[in-house]
Amino acid sequence: MSTTETSTNHIAAALRKLYFVRFGFAIIWAILIFATASDIGPVSGTLLILYPLFDVAAAIVDLRASRTTRPPLGLYVNVALSTATAIALAFAVSSGIPDVLRVWGVWAITAGIVQLVVAVPRRRLGGQVPMFLSGGISVLAGGAFIAGASADDPSLTNIGGYATLGGIFFLVSALRLGRTAGAK
Repeated sequence: MSTTETSTNHIAAALRKLYFVRFGFAIIWAILIFATASDIGPVSGTLLILYPLFDVAAAIVDLRASRTTRPPLGLYVNVALSTATAIALAFAVSSGIPDVLRVWGVWAITAGIVQLVVAVPRRRLGGQVPMFLSGGISVLAGGAFIAGASADDPSLTNIGGYATLGGIFFLVSALRLGRTAGAK
């Protein structure tokens, strides 16, 4: 096995584990946000800020796993965007659901673009088609969140659906990465 193959297998195995964790987190988070989505209280406000902070942690784990190769620049951009989003959400939760949806929408659009950019050079690893789809859907969903902020009765439930779908894409990608990672 060549050094390149070993490195590819290592990255694929690390991403696979990370994607399984991201799936589990997204599903649990979505259940909690569905249960608290009627208004923004201490629990839902904390959950809203926690989601992009988890994304920061996941990007850092991804950067460390990719250190044997040149990590995608998009991961650094993702850390900055998600950190800025957590800060913006800390302010938006006190302003109400429309502002939360606007911040979340901008983040979904930018994070979706970054996800697409990061997935392109990783296509040789396998399991990236779900990441392409997830990135594209994230861009579209972000626009829907921004538009939904102007609705008569805006709701956080769509954010829960967004997290659930993203989690499913991470699960599918993790399963597909099993081939590259050598999982049985």
